[in-house]
Amino acid sequence: MPDSPMDLDVTDHLLATTRSVRRRLDLGRPVEPEVILECLRLAVQAPTAGNAQGWRWLVVTDAATRRRLAEIYAATASVYLPAAAEAADDPQTKRVYQSALFLNDVLADVPVHVIPCSLGRVDGAGNFAAAAFYGSILPAVWSFMLALRARGLGSAWTTLHLAGEREAAELLGIPEDVSQVALIPVAYTTGGDFRPAARPPVEGVTYWDHWGATR
Repeated sequence: MPDSPMDLDVTDHLLATTRSVRRRLDLGRPVEPEVILECLRLAVQAPTAGNAQGWRWLVVTDAATRRRLAEIYAATASVYLPAAAEAADDPQTKRVYQSALFLNDVLADVPVHVIPCSLGRVDGAGNFAAAAFYGSILPAVWSFMLALRARGLGSAWTTLHLAGEREAAELLGIPEDVSQVALIPVAYTTGGDFRPAARPPVEGVTYWDHWGATR
């Protein structure tokens, strides 16, 4: 392997162990605004389609607003997650849904909610437009989550509140022509380090030059 200008052990560990953290969020420890801003400064280095940089970040720390967001989230989560957990046919997936149910119960107490938004809408758009639109903010959100992880904070990608997107928009004053992309709960983590998740071998899901062709 060619010499790398980065410490691959550290980089690979960060990439392999950045989990969706729900049960191990420290609900009692405040998160400093400076840490959020530091991670967002890294996040906005991510590429965007056409250099549009249409991202906006809504950071919610007010307790009453977090409670209301949690209620909007729970309106969908309380119906969807129990059914999904019951239908899960393997232990790992069942644990994921059970963890998501735990987050639903404590979401209002998570000290920071970050809602990444993108200027514009793609309602009813084709795959080309939708891919460019979401591809212009999703890399930034993942960079934000990696930066949090490197600083001892945990997060999880959640989207269930988007079933009540307009209600959340009214609560937060988000204009109608702006799209909320997710709700990222953020807190310091408790316990030890995280481990890589069980995943199928990449050789079984990677094709070369033609769909279904392996090496």
